[in-house]
Amino acid sequence: MSGRTAGADPGEVTGERRQLLNGAYRLLGSLAEAEDAVQEAYARWYALPDPRRDEIASPGAWLTTVTGRVCLDVLGSARARRERYVGAWLPDPLPGHPGRPAGPSCDPADQLVLDESVTMAFLVVLEAMTPAERVAFVLDDVFRYPVAEIAGVLDRTPAACKQLAASARRRVRDGSPAPAGGQAETVRRVKEAWEAKDIAALVDLLDPAAVMTADGGGLAGAALRPVAGGAHIARYMAGIADRAPGLELLERPVNGTAGLVARRAGTVLTVAAFHLAADSRVARIWVVRNPEKLRGWAEDGAPSAR
Repeated sequence: MSGRTAGADPGEVTGERRQLLNGAYRLLGSLAEAEDAVQEAYARWYALPDPRRDEIASPGAWLTTVTGRVCLDVLGSARARRERYVGAWLPDPLPGHPGRPAGPSCDPADQLVLDESVTMAFLVVLEAMTPAERVAFVLDDVFRYPVAEIAGVLDRTPAACKQLAASARRRVRDGSPAPAGGQAETVRRVKEAWEAKDIAALVDLLDPAAVMTADGGGLAGAALRPVAGGAHIARYMAGIADRAPGLELLERPVNGTAGLVARRAGTVLTVAAFHLAADSRVARIWVVRNPEKLRGWAEDGAPSAR
């Protein structure tokens, strides 16, 4: 997140945007909020008097610090907002695959690098952290930002920032196990079993302790509480198949890993991300149905050109 620039060349300053957006999305889990945070940082940069901008040796570091502070403020207020959210709140799902090159599109989603630090499993663990832990961890572990400069973002001592990052690291280690292999094949089999309304096959594919969490945001039908247990999830999924004539499932990458997209009459209604247990059975399913979080998905489940 901390791209370095020499001087205040406008092109180099503008070139920081992609790196800043990547960091802000990981910090906030919301593409719209991440874009707003980066825009706010640039607004503050251009509001500086010219002599003050000329004094800043590393505009990239300055922009990163300001973006980080904006994100910290947003995370603080987000906790109160999410307590009022209808049902479970999940991060925005992103279309695409690891290593997707950024193209000329102005769509913010096209500027995000998809790797293990944006999987839904990883982002959900980040949501359980305090705002300060999340900022310290993302800047330290994901972007290798110098601890002295993380201290500047958090307005804490370097020692305190190291402690925050260590605490966050333990949370990640305990709450986000390494993904099992064969996810694409397992997701494909889930799709086939769902289409066949084969509850027995779904039960076989789901870990007995699996949990499914859905995010409708009060704008789309979704279970308000997590559905726990492989058998319960299988019956729930089969029930949806019975109640959703004309619904089509597509295999699509979601946040860098194999997932499913459901659409009807060409409109994407649901995006599902998965995490597998060590035996390659599905341990977690995250289902996003809030239409405000699906704006980056085109009608065929691919990235929107907007």
